[in-house]
Amino acid sequence: MNHHLSVTVRVDLDLSTVRLAVTGCLTEDSYPSLLALTLRARSLTPSGQITVDLTGSSHVEATGLNLLRAAVDHDEDDSNGRPVLFVVPEPLPFCAITGAVATVSVR
Repeated sequence: MNHHLSVTVRVDLDLSTVRLAVTGCLTEDSYPSLLALTLRARSLTPSGQITVDLTGSSHVEATGLNLLRAAVDHDEDDSNGRPVLFVVPEPLPFCAITGAVATVSVR
């Protein structure tokens, strides 16, 4: 499958908030790219609020989202950083390419 992920990063001038606006497809294969950007955002502002906004995504795979959250949670434990806020559409958007619908529960 040819799932693409696009991320726009918005940083407040005072570095109090960083918002990652995600479009495209978040999948098990693409989550490491979003994880890298999320961790980079955290390094910009360790005490600031990091938001990962998936409401503009065309496809969110539950497995990819759960893996992303677990990896971010693990990093939060190691870095004592503020929790990352995930804004997720409900229900998760299905894949227009494969027609697959998310069947795994999202925590």
